[in-house]
Amino acid sequence: MTIKKLITFVLLTVSCNLYFSQDVTIKDDKVLLDGKQILKAEKINLTQYSFFSLKDDEEILMYRYMDNETPRYVNDDYFILNFLSEKTKVESTDLAKIANFMNSKKGMEKLIRWLLKERVINQDGELNPDRVAVFKEKYDENITQRTVR
Repeated sequence: MTIKKLITFVLLTVSCNLYFSQDVTIKDDKVLLDGKQILKAEKINLTQYSFFSLKDDEEILMYRYMDNETPRYVNDDYFILNFLSEKTKVESTDLAKIANFMNSKKGMEKLIRWLLKERVINQDGELNPDRVAVFKEKYDENITQRTVR
């Protein structure tokens, strides 16, 4: 009886993940959601990306990877999501959310999927201010404030 429940639970979980997954790709500096452009992207360097609104071409989100000035020690690395139009910064050590195995484009696609899932960005590429605040409450670790330099 418990095996049937376990199998049912696993199938339900997998089907929900497939149902809610959306095809996000970054191609030619365009962020495409199911083939429709929702944002513009610009790779600044290996550790920094910027995302721009299609409406007014304003930078709405900047991603930056910080190695905390210890390139050989990765346990103190973190990333910063700066929601510029909302004047909100989120710092997190949960690199699994955007793990990309040194392919920054794939990592940024994963980041956009995460923001869509959390409803921080809507289907049109616009930020939801209320959801940005919730996102900050959920994921911000306030690393720079508690780091002694």
